[in-house]
Amino acid sequence: MLLEVRHLEVHYGGIRAVAGVDLAIAEGELVCLIGANGAGKTSTLKAICGLISSRTGLIRYAGEDVSYAPVHVLPRKGLVMVPEGRGIFPQLTVEENLAMGAYAHGGGDPSAQYDRFPRLAERRKQVAGTLSGGEQQMLALARALMTRPKLLLLDEPSMGLAPMMVTKIFELVHDIAKQGVTILLVEQNARAALELASRGYVMESGSISLEGEARALLDNPKVREAYLGE
Repeated sequence: MLLEVRHLEVHYGGIRAVAGVDLAIAEGELVCLIGANGAGKTSTLKAICGLISSRTGLIRYAGEDVSYAPVHVLPRKGLVMVPEGRGIFPQLTVEENLAMGAYAHGGGDPSAQYDRFPRLAERRKQVAGTLSGGEQQMLALARALMTRPKLLLLDEPSMGLAPMMVTKIFELVHDIAKQGVTILLVEQNARAALELASRGYVMESGSISLEGEARALLDNPKVREAYLGE
């Protein structure tokens, strides 16, 4: 397995946000993590990336125990997160944002990202904070890809986007996965996430309540009622 998480717990003060989560992702998989707001999905991603210190459990990446690895080390190892809200540098240009993504590797050529995201090529000298929401999400994805990730954690990439742009973003995620990047996708749009993924986990109140093949979860009556509006 490329990523193994065992008995993960996350606490905020006296509140336990993640309660003993176990999950695993094989190299080349696209796996989704769905659940209601407040279920603990984002906390799980942040814990995997080392962004939350109040955590316990085992996080093994590429065969290495990274449970307490310094957060800045993980991108150099290929474990990269695109956070909820995109997290771009709004005062920098598109080109400068991409250069920041390549910093851990001593720089890089953004031409491959411009081929993948032609809209960004058209706006390479534009200040990132003036881009549309969809363009900013493209930039966040492109910047992450500049790090040459092996495992990409995506937190709510469709949030706040118009329907046409949501479709475009999911197409891009699909293409990235087809090119061999392993993806763990957290997404409120449960139907789209399960249609895109090969496997899925359902999270409720800080714990994994269901897991399995994405198609089976799409057909699960509990999932259909709770997350698909049926």
